[in-house]
Amino acid sequence: MDWIFGTWPWYIGGPIIAFIMIALIYLGKSFGFSSNFRTLCSALGAGKTCSFFEFNWKSQKWNLLFLVGSIIGGYVAANFLSNYQIPEIAAYTTKYLQNLGINSVGTAYSPEEIFKTLSFKNIIILIVGGLLIGFGTRYAGGCTSGHAISGLSDLQLPSLIAVVGFFIGGLIMVHLLFPLIF
Repeated sequence: MDWIFGTWPWYIGGPIIAFIMIALIYLGKSFGFSSNFRTLCSALGAGKTCSFFEFNWKSQKWNLLFLVGSIIGGYVAANFLSNYQIPEIAAYTTKYLQNLGINSVGTAYSPEEIFKTLSFKNIIILIVGGLLIGFGTRYAGGCTSGHAISGLSDLQLPSLIAVVGFFIGGLIMVHLLFPLIF
């Protein structure tokens, strides 16, 4: 039973992802979590007021099930299978974050300065971040999982461009914006 508590190596996780992607391609389906927002809105009747949400949402029930399973699986993994392990972070990164005032790094699973303390600044950061992520996934035609896993598996050029954009955006955030915010 110890194997379930440890980190699985790339040669286990990689083939599992490849198998799932081959199955989805074979079934004519595309993977991505951001499409679930459109599916949920359509299921709740948004298609009556906006043509973007007017489609057969029942054809995407499998993706909604995958989303629910991911949420439940994440909860089970974090609360029952992790032994409350704290992720190992490079010493340079730890020192860098502590210099920015994030002192819980290395002692907590997620930064307590952002997620445990409900200050006005933290609420604004979470709301603005959520809006930017929502806008970005819609503008890019999908999220990181959809483009990087499914789109690249299908050899789609727009997905390659989106993934390059995600990396550039991540670098800009970490090296330019993150120090300004904190």
